[in-house]
Amino acid sequence: MTLFPEMPVIIHCHNLHNGYFDLRALPWLSQQRPVVVTLHDAWLLSGHCAHALACERWQSGCGHCPDLSLYPAIKRDATAYNWQRKRELFTRSQLYVATPCHWLMEKMQHSILAPALVDTKIIPNGIDRTVFCPGNKWEARRRLKLPCNAKILLYVVEGGRHNVYKDYTTMQEAVARVAAELQGEHLVFLVLGEEASAGHIGTAEVRFAPYQFDPMVVCLYYQAADLCLHAARAGTFGNAVLEAMACGIPVVATAVGGIPELIEDGRTGFLTPPGNSAVMAACIQALLSDDHLCQRIAARQPSELGTASICTVRRMHT
Repeated sequence: MTLFPEMPVIIHCHNLHNGYFDLRALPWLSQQRPVVVTLHDAWLLSGHCAHALACERWQSGCGHCPDLSLYPAIKRDATAYNWQRKRELFTRSQLYVATPCHWLMEKMQHSILAPALVDTKIIPNGIDRTVFCPGNKWEARRRLKLPCNAKILLYVVEGGRHNVYKDYTTMQEAVARVAAELQGEHLVFLVLGEEASAGHIGTAEVRFAPYQFDPMVVCLYYQAADLCLHAARAGTFGNAVLEAMACGIPVVATAVGGIPELIEDGRTGFLTPPGNSAVMAACIQALLSDDHLCQRIAARQPSELGTASICTVRRMHT
């Protein structure tokens, strides 16, 4: 087998789905050189999907998949065969596996990937604190042409409303509840990551902004916001949560996946049950009505996120 012009010292694998890599190479590669796999989702653990959501079939063999459209989508149900194929390949592989959170590590250690493990390590995702940092709210709003007198709730995600692993519906319902309480206040729900026409949720204004490739521009959106919302159905880490916290913006997020490892509820942000718009709305209202609470949360974050999270982490390069 010839894959490289020159055999590397270490082979570092990331997402291995979407057809560019043949998993049958893993046993051979791991016999030639140390193979490090960084998990960004749970695709290697299942017969099909990157995140199984409420489905537990990934633990017992998949098959009869409840949703073939989940990323990466497949046209027919070969999930049982794929699961068995992966399990057989992993029994012949020797892998060093890193995950960004304890949640995914625990899940991985109880999966078909477990027999392949030589060693494991949790390495949180990193952000560049020279980019994501507190700034002048009014200057950020001026540059982004956002209203200075509004309460701005920010939601940052690739795909906006259509990201299946996020929960736009819960945020939409929470914003409607808050808008009903803040009579006479200008409330803006700003969605960064989707290009669409503006609209309304109750009396709240909804604005959309396309995905931004420049992190400096992304930082401006955080700095312009009063709060950051992050409702999810699944998630290994929550980079947007970490970026907002580094910018000194309080976060209200659902307690799923690795997100609770970033937020200490009531101290560095607020965690809410998944799908519970009433609790999310109550947390939003508590923050919007208490400047001291917002300032206390924002002031704690820069020194308390932890070195591994607040620094730019790019370890284990090939």
